[in-house]
Amino acid sequence: MRPLTSLVAIAACATFLIAPLAAIAQQKNEITITRQPGILYLPSHVMEKQRLIEKEAAKLGVPDLKVNWASLSGGGAQTDALLSGNVDVVNTGVGNLLLLWDRTKGGVKGIVANSALPLTLITRNPNIKTLRDYGPNDRIAVPTLKVSTQAILLQMAAEKTFGADQMTKMDPNTVQLGHPDAAVMMANPKGEITSHFAAPPYSYFELKNVPGAHVVLTSPEIIGGPLTQSQFFTTTKFADANPKLIAAIKAATFEAIAYIRKDTPDAVDIYREITHDRMAKEEILDMLKQPGMMEWGAAPQGTMKFAAHLHKVGTLKTMPQKWTDYYLPITADLPGS
Repeated sequence: MRPLTSLVAIAACATFLIAPLAAIAQQKNEITITRQPGILYLPSHVMEKQRLIEKEAAKLGVPDLKVNWASLSGGGAQTDALLSGNVDVVNTGVGNLLLLWDRTKGGVKGIVANSALPLTLITRNPNIKTLRDYGPNDRIAVPTLKVSTQAILLQMAAEKTFGADQMTKMDPNTVQLGHPDAAVMMANPKGEITSHFAAPPYSYFELKNVPGAHVVLTSPEIIGGPLTQSQFFTTTKFADANPKLIAAIKAATFEAIAYIRKDTPDAVDIYREITHDRMAKEEILDMLKQPGMMEWGAAPQGTMKFAAHLHKVGTLKTMPQKWTDYYLPITADLPGS
């Protein structure tokens, strides 16, 4: 019996040794993160340039991490890539986060927010001053139909303007276009697109350069305050297997936001370098002086109001009880809403 006892003991020891090794094997040393175009994603540009995620990961015991950054024009393309396993983390709007959290029954959750800069519904049609002035042939560009932050804000604005039973009244007017393409269409006097629910810097560019461009609505007016426009989110499967990388992304976000606030001109240089944006540095700095344009923050803002609307219209089958339901526990210490 002694030899058998010894074998059992050895097997038990081997099990304890193999378990940590398996966990280590699951920890990735190369990840891909996507984002959309625009200065909303400035924290991610600072992270890329200064290799902040890599540095924070090294502090946590993940040396030589490689972070690949990819830019996709719409949130829908990003979420498809996340669900297919082609990317590990996405950086996009709250509507996409909530939709995936609901459809995967909690299998996708937020890591940390980045920005709550205002979105602006702009038109170059002189006859349009409010939503009531839109006719059936007036087209509004949004990044993703029905589920983008802009599309959902239009529904919320329609409810306020036309009544509770008219929340989707503006949906037929929307056309799916990424912000760069929409800005080009807005600048074309003969283009079909005469309105764009734009994110900065495209909103600033259009108001300054497109003849007759003017504001119809802004996201703070619709939501009653700042609304998180970009956040990192991922699958809970990835988060569970890579807790150190999740912690590194959170820490890097705080570091990037602090850098933007302290050294705004240098952050703008990074943005122009990474994105190849040809807007003059002085113009971008002027844009960031406009109301609400320095709303960088890691804590989610206004997201529960967004969730309540999505549940009301039936887009969300499950109504979250609190914002931490669709964010990972690592973010629960922040003053979110």
